[in-house]
Amino acid sequence: PTCYTHLDSPVGRLLLTADGSGALTSLSVPGQKGGRTVLPEWRHDPGPFRAAKEQLAAYFAGELKEFRLELRGSGTEFRERVWAALDDVPYGATATYGEIAARVGASRAAVRAVGGAIGANPLLIVRPCHRIIGADGSLTGYAGGLDRKLRLLTLEGMEGMEGAEGMEGISPFE
Repeated sequence: PTCYTHLDSPVGRLLLTADGSGALTSLSVPGQKGGRTVLPEWRHDPGPFRAAKEQLAAYFAGELKEFRLELRGSGTEFRERVWAALDDVPYGATATYGEIAARVGASRAAVRAVGGAIGANPLLIVRPCHRIIGADGSLTGYAGGLDRKLRLLTLEGMEGMEGAEGMEGISPFE
């Protein structure tokens, strides 16, 4: 049985879902491309989300740099490998789609597939797909919207960002 709760945040009202074991299965923002919406059979229960709410509040306050939550996004083996690679991109850093492709052993030709997997990430913010940028340093797609991506990166200390400025060459994989 899926349970859910909401959390007001600086990037909008978040929708969090969890499975029966309490693992976080999705985190969506308002208007998110492919985001979840509450289904009638879901049960509203804030109980399983106490740790997630505390950690998200600390993150938005600039006090938490790494989430320690049980995450259970559901996807293909390839998507799950890509999502796990996102977890390796540290707070305050960015990586390119090509770098993530290399991390999961995908060819340069598979960068588009990696982008698709990143775009399908069901756990925004806690699984940091907002830290992934284009090869030229540009702020490319983000299911939660580029304005939110910029806000999250700015929160994480990426100064003076007006799109791509200041992001060239910043990579956790070098």
